[in-house]
Amino acid sequence: MLAGEDMSQKRRWSAGSKRGELVRRRLIIADAVGLALAFLVAQLLFGHTSTPSRLSPTESYLFFVATIPGWVVLAKLYQLYDHDDERTDHSTLDDVVGVFHLATVGAWLGAVVTWASGAAGLGMTKIVTFWALAIVFITSGRALARALSRRSPAYVQNAVIVGAGDVGQLVARKLLQHREYGVRVVGFVDDEPKALRADLGEVSVLGGPSELDELVRRHGVERVVVAFSQGSHEQTLDVIRRLKKLDVQIDIVPRLFEVIGPHVDVHTVEGVALVALPAAKRFPGSRAIKRGMDIAGALTLLVLTAPLYAYFVWRIRRDSPGPALFRQTRLGEHGVPFTVLKFRTMRLDADQSMHKEFIKQMMSSSALPAEGGLYKLNRDDAVTPFGRFLRKTSLDELPNLINVLRGEMSLVGPRPCLEYETEHFQPHHFERFDVPQGITGLWQVAARAHATFGEALDLDVLYARSWSLLLDLKLLLRTPLHVLRREGTV
Repeated sequence: MLAGEDMSQKRRWSAGSKRGELVRRRLIIADAVGLALAFLVAQLLFGHTSTPSRLSPTESYLFFVATIPGWVVLAKLYQLYDHDDERTDHSTLDDVVGVFHLATVGAWLGAVVTWASGAAGLGMTKIVTFWALAIVFITSGRALARALSRRSPAYVQNAVIVGAGDVGQLVARKLLQHREYGVRVVGFVDDEPKALRADLGEVSVLGGPSELDELVRRHGVERVVVAFSQGSHEQTLDVIRRLKKLDVQIDIVPRLFEVIGPHVDVHTVEGVALVALPAAKRFPGSRAIKRGMDIAGALTLLVLTAPLYAYFVWRIRRDSPGPALFRQTRLGEHGVPFTVLKFRTMRLDADQSMHKEFIKQMMSSSALPAEGGLYKLNRDDAVTPFGRFLRKTSLDELPNLINVLRGEMSLVGPRPCLEYETEHFQPHHFERFDVPQGITGLWQVAARAHATFGEALDLDVLYARSWSLLLDLKLLLRTPLHVLRREGTV
């Protein structure tokens, strides 16, 4: 092959090149437009109250526009353009802190420079208005830019998974279930693959690790996930070193991945990388703040949704005889039983034993999903017509807000489970009771009905181990989007 052809192919197969360049370009445009719009609105609202300036309003605006490349450089320093081609689940919510820092540092640095130079007059009201608008407009613009990017074919990355064992197939299944990640699983690479699960569709074993270089070129692969395979440690290292020459995005499933959460740190001892699992270092007042957030949020939501309650009660009773509220004993924090409240969605004579057997089956990682790829018990025969609507919109859980006010639940936390479900727990699953049980949580946002019961419990434990107020805020902000998408509902 000619050197020119080799370089051309290397550019074509560059790691995340298409997705990275696509999203990065649109994010830069979104930031520039957001900043320009924020300054324009602040100028129109409070330009006349600014301190005296040598520049006219138009000249002042053009002067600001000329500084936008500097803002982009500052955003780059905050790594606001670096993660979309690397992280499958990166979202605009992950940028909020960086955008806040960008707007704060940029606004005050700009104010100091323009004041010192006398180039433009900036009053305090105008600065604060611009700062607030910049945060809103940049964040909104970034969300729109990512939404548009995900609609582009260039956003999708072809991926192969090295290792077709249980872990490799687990990763493949999760990638197939979450199309929003923009990763197309081309196939597996393994010399000794395990029989593939039925729910992996048309994904097949493409060949062995010795053929990986050719497979990457042939299928236009941009992402390689290295899961556990039968190959030796030396063989796996050789595969990764060869991949680095192809410049593809490499994701490595770590050993003991079951206990590694999102807040781990990586440090070194004479060049040997160590993954640190931080101990729970929570501010003493965090629990009090969480409780305050629960009370304020529950009261606000109850007031806003109060008009719906009378209508829901009427519709539920019209569909089938019986009370409008469904009461059931669940296990709360520390395993303390309490009565959970929900709007009734099923007939009173519905058989509950089916759910108990279903939970037992869904504890196995080899369990196959039902129709539609969901790990959810189909109870169409027992669910009322209006109950089906309530379940699809998750509005049946509105009375949970009363449980939150009582202190029996939180807005965010693991799903409160039934006592018989604990019969299938592994010892570490009981860690989920170390925190208040919640209306929404990591399982509901990350997987919903796309995970087996055992995998859902692992997500609950992960939440309990990595709980923080920031994580709660992120999950609360993501929940409405997932409800509107109706992901994992039947």
